[in-house]
Amino acid sequence: MLAAGLLLSGCAGGAATSGGSSPAGNVITVSSTGCGTGWQHPAPGLQTLQIHNVSSSAIEVALISSTTGAVYARVEGLGPGTTQPMQVNLGSGSYAFDCSDGNYDYPDQIGRAYRVPGNVRGGPGVVPVSYSQTLTATQEARSYIISGLATESQQAAQLAADIASGDLTDARSAWLTAHLTWEKLGSAYGMFGNYDDEIDGFPFGLAGGVSDPNFTGFYRIEYGLWHGQPAAELTGPADQLVANVKSLITAYPSMELPPPQQLADLALRTHEILENAMRFQISGQADFGSGTTLATTAAGITATQTQLAMLQPMLASRDPNLPSLHTWLDRLQSLINAEQTSSGWTPAADLSTVQRANIDAAAGQTLELLSALPVIFEAERLIP
Repeated sequence: MLAAGLLLSGCAGGAATSGGSSPAGNVITVSSTGCGTGWQHPAPGLQTLQIHNVSSSAIEVALISSTTGAVYARVEGLGPGTTQPMQVNLGSGSYAFDCSDGNYDYPDQIGRAYRVPGNVRGGPGVVPVSYSQTLTATQEARSYIISGLATESQQAAQLAADIASGDLTDARSAWLTAHLTWEKLGSAYGMFGNYDDEIDGFPFGLAGGVSDPNFTGFYRIEYGLWHGQPAAELTGPADQLVANVKSLITAYPSMELPPPQQLADLALRTHEILENAMRFQISGQADFGSGTTLATTAAGITATQTQLAMLQPMLASRDPNLPSLHTWLDRLQSLINAEQTSSGWTPAADLSTVQRANIDAAAGQTLELLSALPVIFEAERLIP
């Protein structure tokens, strides 16, 4: 994870020093009109460069390969007259500094090329993604979500119909089908604003808990279906779920981010799906009676695999740990799938110590490998 580590350290940067100080080591001067001057005697190896902003506005600074554009380190939000450290492991080659305001408001300013002598291998860089590649991935994600929401609308309507007819046995089956469809959207986690809480929110933090009127959506209906509430009491929450899904379908097109931010968001969600599953589903915290949190985890794994496939053409040459990621994700999937029996899913609370340890280990290692994705795509500078 060396690339991710160095990029993260470059982003973190530490506290900025005031403009009047004189930081030790190489001081690289940057501005909106001149990027990266003053680098004396560039040399290979792990080192800390001091990036000093002499402009009147904040600047984002990246150290890139002057030949391929690969990003090796980044400092974000460098304020006027301040200095931040940039840690990087440099190999021999040609480098330049890339300055922008971080919001794509004006073209990047790329400074002069510096030659690091010798024949030394340094840390890996992240090669930029083209705008064409970005559009391909984000359009695929958009189509997947729109199709999934259409299916979700139909399944939520069936759930509401079963409840309205008083057939709560069929309603329990319809609930699981509809809930897993929602979870398989994947990118939906944190992406739909208030709709996330309305459709798939928990009662944690609500004054009335599971009885609070603001507890709505799938988990509200799950609680009622598996805690003996009559159909008349569940008709309102079911109809509200149907209305919220339809409203989201209408609102979704206006909620989409611009392609560069959407790609970064897709990579972030690809990590967060399983992070959410490990916290709430594998732990059993989100079990409101059905005992199906491992089924929800399986749906999250499907979503992760689907989104990885969208990112695969870009990741293949950028993430050296991608084969290991697929290996661990497949292992986690096998462990979770083993908990689906002819009588249904094993509740998370019924897992043995060994089963839980194996699942937690596989999930933890998968998350460790997925953590590189947000860093890789956050560091991108799109090229034509």
